[in-house]
Amino acid sequence: MVTLDRHILTTEPAAMANFEVADEELPDFVDMPFEDIEELPLDHPGARDEEYRTRRDHIASLSKNFRQTGVITDVDYTDEEQSVWRYVAGELQELHEKRASPFYLQAKKSLGISNDRIPQLSEMTKRLKETTGFRLAPIEGLVDTRAFLSWLSWRTMLSTQYIRHHSRPGYTPEPDIVHEAMGHIPMFTNKDFADFSQFIGHGARIANDEQLEGLGRLYWFTVEFGLVEADGEPKAFGAGLLSSFKELENAFSDDVERRSFVLEEVIAHDYTYSDMQPVLYVAPSYKFLKEETRRYIESFGKN
Repeated sequence: MVTLDRHILTTEPAAMANFEVADEELPDFVDMPFEDIEELPLDHPGARDEEYRTRRDHIASLSKNFRQTGVITDVDYTDEEQSVWRYVAGELQELHEKRASPFYLQAKKSLGISNDRIPQLSEMTKRLKETTGFRLAPIEGLVDTRAFLSWLSWRTMLSTQYIRHHSRPGYTPEPDIVHEAMGHIPMFTNKDFADFSQFIGHGARIANDEQLEGLGRLYWFTVEFGLVEADGEPKAFGAGLLSSFKELENAFSDDVERRSFVLEEVIAHDYTYSDMQPVLYVAPSYKFLKEETRRYIESFGKN
């Protein structure tokens, strides 16, 4: 990987346009502060489980190797970890068939994501690079918003590899491999979604603090909790919905107001991490999101 200035993630892209990125063109994955399991603001089921914490730290250490070598190390997942995956995947299957966007359902199959085993990042990044030029980079845990979003500018998604605690397979207070592989990763095989994500990355590199907050809200109500129009009805494409049966059920209940996507409204809409979402936004298409986001990012610096 090329050596670039430590502040490259906050410098302005050469042009507000999307581009393919070769491996040798990536900036270095410089050290970033990761939140420790004991410092997470939400209650973590594994915080007092010494064996789980040791295992989680081991898997996280494989991500450190990636930043030195650029090669993803596969995880030899335990039977217990595989059983957590199978439980969550099985619970989600029927809901996905009913509520997930048609593209997502096809993308899961094309990526080889099944209910039987935890997919490896190395397998999925190879397929992504062949379809939309996106890639995956393993990381230890939660990172700063600007750093996380900025990597999308290089068509790179930072992804965890460890899995949630076995005592509560339906819940995780932090991104894990279920959230990443069952939620985020399939959508990057869609060209318009991939380009939309890259525009968010461009924006994160040049945004001031207020604009970054707006980008965070845009990301939340699309990439995490987005709905899209498909076959005349809203379908889920957000990772926070697709990786949680409780959130997915709630999203289509009478408890949720589903509004048409208006960018100006979305970036002004605050949210709470720990609560079920009372309002969700329905985009007409991924191409619409791409073009609206382009318009938004191009306004940075003009106000």
